[in-house]
Amino acid sequence: MTNVSPPSPRARALVEGAYDTHIHVAPDVMERRIDDIDLARRFADVGMAGFVLKSHYVPTAERAQVVRKVVPEVRALGAITLNGSVGGLNPSAVEIAGRLDTRVVWMPTVDSRNQRDSRAQDPAGAKPPMWAALQDDLRSAGIEPPAVDVVGADGTVTEAVRDVLTVVAKHGMTLATGHLNAAEIVAVAEAAFDAGVRRVVVTHPEFTSQRLPVDVQRRLAERGALLERCFTTAHTGKVTWRRLLDNIRAVGPEHSVLSSDLGQPFNPPVEDGLAIMADTLLEDGFSEKEIQVMAVANSRRVAGEEAR
Repeated sequence: MTNVSPPSPRARALVEGAYDTHIHVAPDVMERRIDDIDLARRFADVGMAGFVLKSHYVPTAERAQVVRKVVPEVRALGAITLNGSVGGLNPSAVEIAGRLDTRVVWMPTVDSRNQRDSRAQDPAGAKPPMWAALQDDLRSAGIEPPAVDVVGADGTVTEAVRDVLTVVAKHGMTLATGHLNAAEIVAVAEAAFDAGVRRVVVTHPEFTSQRLPVDVQRRLAERGALLERCFTTAHTGKVTWRRLLDNIRAVGPEHSVLSSDLGQPFNPPVEDGLAIMADTLLEDGFSEKEIQVMAVANSRRVAGEEAR
């Protein structure tokens, strides 16, 4: 992990109107760099349209409504992550989330079977995720929820997954794959499209516990999924920038969406994430049009805000 320079004016202009569809800010159960209301004001200052509030532990749609009232020029959007704290694959929780205009439903992350069983090691010097310490605390206290399984012994998705996908489709929400492994991601994505879900995002495919091969990424893109390229995955050393940039080219920029995954106290400001990525992409020869597709058009699609 290295220090980065503030984004250039050119990069700022390229991400105007974008949504950052994956951020972690206060209030939260761990320390964060900024709270959601102050972040909305900063997004307004730099011309970004909005953000999706992600928590591994609690739904955020009610928070998002309050933020929109305080800072109406920025669209704060809610999400839910199907970990143990909301009952795992709980269609009732997803239904309530949908009625609150939640935009993104993440499959299990910290409580996914894959994340629990993952033996993938971070590269030397990589910064561990902040949630790892909380999971250790829960385990030590004997109250860590059981791992959430999304597929059965035959490799097909469970009835609980199908029930959740029915609700996601009903409310027109975006389905994100969380911390599943490659086989699980493919099974869930296929089931989601078959259930009528219109938008599927493959969550940070370069992350340590995902590491999706390029051929799998291409297969998912051909089916209609977007591949999420997170700033922090490379910035914290979990993957090299070279690998992330090469993956974007191999799959096609039109199939990628940029997000930051920022909010940690030790990382850059959240409102800088997409613009810093834009500078990195420009330096590597990506065109302005390609960057705007990934940062603006595709992020608005993930947020369900294409027509706004």
